[in-house]
Amino acid sequence: MTDIFALSPDESAQRVEDEAARLVECATEDIRAIGRLQSYGFLLGVDEETGTVTVASANAEHYLGRTLRDESDRLGWILDHASAVDPVRAEVDGKTVEVIVHRGTSPLLVECEFVVDDLEYARTAAVGAIERVAAVDDIDELPLVAAREIKAITGFDRVMFYDFHADGHGQIVADEREPDMVPYFGLHFPASDIPSQARALYVEKRSRVIADTDDPGVDVLTLLPEERPVDLGPTELRASSPHHLVFMRNMGQAATLSLSLVEDGKLVGLITCAHRTPRRLPVLLRRALEVLAAQVTAQRTLLQRVRTLQRRIDTQERLSGVLAALFERADAGEALTTGEHTLLDIVPADGVVVRLSGEVHTVGLVPPPASLFRAVGLLGDGRHAVEALPLQHPEAAAAIPGIAGLLVVPLDRDDVIVFVRNEVVQTVEWLGDQRPENREHALSPRRSFSAWSESVAGHSLPWGTHAQDAFEFGDRLRSALASREQAELALRDPLTGLYNRRFLEQLLSTMSAEDYDTTSVIFLDVDDFKGINDTHGHATGDTVLRVLAQRLRGSVRDEDRVIRLGGDEFLIVCAETDVAEARGIAERALATVARPIRAEGETLSVRVSGGLVTGGTDIVTSADAAMYRAKKAGGGRISL
Repeated sequence: MTDIFALSPDESAQRVEDEAARLVECATEDIRAIGRLQSYGFLLGVDEETGTVTVASANAEHYLGRTLRDESDRLGWILDHASAVDPVRAEVDGKTVEVIVHRGTSPLLVECEFVVDDLEYARTAAVGAIERVAAVDDIDELPLVAAREIKAITGFDRVMFYDFHADGHGQIVADEREPDMVPYFGLHFPASDIPSQARALYVEKRSRVIADTDDPGVDVLTLLPEERPVDLGPTELRASSPHHLVFMRNMGQAATLSLSLVEDGKLVGLITCAHRTPRRLPVLLRRALEVLAAQVTAQRTLLQRVRTLQRRIDTQERLSGVLAALFERADAGEALTTGEHTLLDIVPADGVVVRLSGEVHTVGLVPPPASLFRAVGLLGDGRHAVEALPLQHPEAAAAIPGIAGLLVVPLDRDDVIVFVRNEVVQTVEWLGDQRPENREHALSPRRSFSAWSESVAGHSLPWGTHAQDAFEFGDRLRSALASREQAELALRDPLTGLYNRRFLEQLLSTMSAEDYDTTSVIFLDVDDFKGINDTHGHATGDTVLRVLAQRLRGSVRDEDRVIRLGGDEFLIVCAETDVAEARGIAERALATVARPIRAEGETLSVRVSGGLVTGGTDIVTSADAAMYRAKKAGGGRISL
């Protein structure tokens, strides 16, 4: 069983620092101008204007200064017609070689790989592999199938499929190997294992051979000026960095073949074939494997887009479900945090806090909102997706202990949604012990590549694509709230802020017969309001109406609706009430509006008459009639 090591914060910080140093150190090595070749072939550099050989590997030094077109018609034809993609077989210096011409290089680089009969693998196997890979429709199965097919074609001891994560580090997502080899499936490796300049070359050149880690190689000789190093980046024979050769030997690899996985000009992964003894494949088979790797990349991209589309459809359904409740409920905050669909349907989290118009609502397990908003304030303005709060923002983490993940979605003004996730101790399986003890020094390769597990604290589960879902929801919520506000304004009386007659019509249109049976309506009318206007002026009358509206709202239940029909007429709609309950509401309303009103420097006494009806589809008309009976009886009372 693999031991699990929990590194201290200081050890973790040192690891990060060492990894950054390795990335810088590796990036400074000019592997394109390394000046050496592997010895399973030779290289010539030809000045295209004169045809003169100006560059040659040491094992072809005798060509320096000679003109290739003068050597033979065959070589002249090859110089004019061959390419790196389509090599030509020829006899050169009594040896059978595959001639590879790199168009666009200066000087024109010409490689000759020695042909060995024992290495004549059948390329037809790659065609069948491409067909079988094309039939895979499961994105998770595709790397496994591809690795298995390539191992069968090449005969290498191990074939690994790497994925690169957003931070540059990699993970082995397929590992086809001989039975006696240690499994690497699922293991992670640091970004410095494949540094930036190597990744750039993998984008440019889609396969890379290291035939023998013990090959001393051959020097590249040149007649060119010393300040003009030969760019060996495009070549097949380019020697490797000594650092990388030590890395391979420590892994027990004598030979490798790597195939690039490039999507939209970016290296997204690698397929690496490894062998415990020297091994190489003929160039035409490598070209066939490059096609297979391109097929795998294209197919994986397509399957990922299908998966993304399916996820987007699901996300849109969840977003729409939450937003739909917004138009069905009076309180926007409650609509987002209670009921069948809540904000936690959009983003899986331990809890969420939403602040709208100063009101705070929560769902799930959350810290005290005041502490949470204090921590959010320390992060600064804007959107945030934090997965390691104690490590990235310790001052904010101190306000909300135990919380490691914050997803902050700002709305308008002080309105905000905050998703929280608790700290989760995670275990990461690495390809080799990542501690300094496993290296000669901080910049050297790891000695051992046995699986090593690291316990990582201070992190939450990653937000991943859920962060974008939350930000998109924030954008849609802002628009929905604006639309809701506009719709709300159309249903409100501009003088009092109460609901208006249009709202009443909409409300009644949605009620069923059963709803009517349990609904009470209280119809109120100010006695002699015309006299108030005539005596004290319309400004005073408007003040009286605003005060009455405020008092009526304060006298009813939260679920009751207070409506201004127009002029001095008001309506209270009480759902789920009987006559006795409704009468109590009506009497409270009458009592509160009867208190003296201070308006425009004067104190006025106002009386209101009301009619109360419970049940019946003509409930408003009946309540209106009851109100007139109250007026005829002297006013200032409720009539049933």
